[in-house]
Amino acid sequence: MTNTTRRVERLVVGGGIGGLAAALALARQGLDVHVIEQAQEFAEIGAGVQLAPNALRTLDRLGVLEPVLDGAVKPPSAVLMNAVTGERITSLGFGRGFQHTYAQPYIVTHRSDLLDAILAACVEEPAITLEVGRKAVVLAETAQGVLVTCADGSSYEAGALIGADGLWSAVRAYTVDDGAPAYVGDVAYRGTIPIEAASDRVGRDDMTWWIGPGVHLIQYPVRGGRLFNQVAVFAADRSGDPAGWGAPAELDKAFAGVSDHVAAGVRSISRDRRWVLRDRLPVPTWTRGRATLLGDAAHPMPQYLAQGACQALEDAVVLADALAAHGSDVEAAFAAYEAERVPRTARLQVWARRMGEIVHADGVTAMLRDALLAQCDPADLPQTDYLYGYEPRLSGVRAG
Repeated sequence: MTNTTRRVERLVVGGGIGGLAAALALARQGLDVHVIEQAQEFAEIGAGVQLAPNALRTLDRLGVLEPVLDGAVKPPSAVLMNAVTGERITSLGFGRGFQHTYAQPYIVTHRSDLLDAILAACVEEPAITLEVGRKAVVLAETAQGVLVTCADGSSYEAGALIGADGLWSAVRAYTVDDGAPAYVGDVAYRGTIPIEAASDRVGRDDMTWWIGPGVHLIQYPVRGGRLFNQVAVFAADRSGDPAGWGAPAELDKAFAGVSDHVAAGVRSISRDRRWVLRDRLPVPTWTRGRATLLGDAAHPMPQYLAQGACQALEDAVVLADALAAHGSDVEAAFAAYEAERVPRTARLQVWARRMGEIVHADGVTAMLRDALLAQCDPADLPQTDYLYGYEPRLSGVRAG
């Protein structure tokens, strides 16, 4: 080690939702943790995020549920609509029965509001040290842990390293080294508009998912109902340079055959930025020695199950429980963490891809899909138990 290398017992690389939640979970267990973030501030890019009961139970454990709920919206139901015909396909109610079953509601909120609530709690924790402007670029094994060197020349030796640095994770390149993430086949445009500018075609309070051949549009209110979040997704042409995939003209072409309401919604979405959706196939392990991953760094998945942030939050509390239970045996803690988390997240990664295929179906497949879903009871919850009913079952670890 050089004279400028700092020794920390636990280092989190990445200060997004998952990384800060992991730091907070560790601090709640009485463990010191150091967080480095490559940006110059802790901030989230994007607009709305859906948080199911499994995520809210985690936020409750972390002590931040109340501030998250303050600016959130509780949609009465999720409504699935045909984007071409404008007809209702099915719905899932989020009312009293749903909340009784899962002990929490289903909410939608702004990503930055979620991050801000977690960040505020981290700032209040003396066990957490936060640093920005630190981009991890080189990782190497040492006798006492992992040496992380940043782009600015600063370095840290960590007894336990947690990579929460997202889809293009530098820590994953060290632990798994499986190359670049895969392109799912879709491109997304996201943004919010004032609620007054939103149509009441279905209802501004619901979370509405318009699905059609190769396209879908998700709409729901955020910021206490003052803003209307929209996400337009379509199967893009993958020819040429990936930087050009899914340009605005292609967005308009993809949604050319949809109903008037959906077309109006797409027209109101900002064209300033687009997201090329990527994921990875599940892997049996994302740990190497004293380094492990969580969130999108470990198990990135398309947005079609709305579980990306939810799974990162689950990871955070399970990982903290494991490290608290196993003390100085970091490798045993990481093994227990993976034993609990890999099977669940692998299943969701696979199902997220399948869900994309289902909602973007065309022809006879789409007709059969709509006919089968139309028979679903809005109050029939067993179909969602594997998503929303999850409780960690970490062997030998007692929940905090």
